[in-house]
Amino acid sequence: MFNLLIIAGATASGKTHLGVQLAQQLQGEILSGDSRQVYRGMDLGTGKDLHEYGAVPYHLIDLVDPGTEYSVFDYQRDFYKAFDEIQQRKMLPILVGGSSLYIDAVARDYQFVTVEEDPELRQQLDQLGLEQLRSKLLQLKPDQHNTTDLIDRQRLYRAIEIALGEQKAKEEQKSIIKPEVKPLYIGIRWDRPVLRKRIEQRLKQRFELGMIDEVENLLQQGVSHESLELKGLEYRFISQHLRGQLNYNDMYQKLRSAINQFAKRQDTAFRRWERQGIAINWVEGDGDTLSQSLEVIKQHVS
Repeated sequence: MFNLLIIAGATASGKTHLGVQLAQQLQGEILSGDSRQVYRGMDLGTGKDLHEYGAVPYHLIDLVDPGTEYSVFDYQRDFYKAFDEIQQRKMLPILVGGSSLYIDAVARDYQFVTVEEDPELRQQLDQLGLEQLRSKLLQLKPDQHNTTDLIDRQRLYRAIEIALGEQKAKEEQKSIIKPEVKPLYIGIRWDRPVLRKRIEQRLKQRFELGMIDEVENLLQQGVSHESLELKGLEYRFISQHLRGQLNYNDMYQKLRSAINQFAKRQDTAFRRWERQGIAINWVEGDGDTLSQSLEVIKQHVS
């Protein structure tokens, strides 16, 4: 029996609308699975669509300011906390995503470590001899099998950095209380030409609602253009437009094309999930997605 409903689909496929409908039918609460919706003030560009929620409670939206660093570890911790609270209220957690990495992090307890170079650590390692470096690495990783890492000084530096990063990540993971998650995936599927039209319509609507003004407000609050480049397609291209690098028409056309490419990459991610054994129950976007979803859920209720 599942205890988490995951609503997946490409951008502009109608995930939020379906998630809210299911929450209303099943006494559910929404958990956002979007890596950018955690930022306050980034509403139109991230597709928060808060007006759709009505009285349905939602979580993992507007958690931090745009200039704040927020990692997938932070998301994992915040998700499990909200998930546990929803369950304690005897409500159904419904994850609407979003970012495949964030969904994996909570639905499959995905473990990963990204370790940047540490100049301060490398200065300390410079003081050690080759044998001392080897000893340090083997203390951190007794099962080290890559002999090349034990011969080359620069590779030893990197291997020690990674080992320390993995150690730190394990400690961070221990601080996260992880309830058992048993997900049921429902995916919304559209024919590609129809999805392109939906993307176009939504993009036009967001510009009409003031997406450029939203980006200008973020800049006035001190968010840098460099930061906006990393906050997703909408913020990247509008930032370039506001810097005079793209005129409005070029910005719009490039953004629309990039969003369509992004939707294709999302489909690739879903196919990868299925190859890895995840069963996605697809519903047709041009039909009654609520009825189709309720039928899927009925089949999985023991």
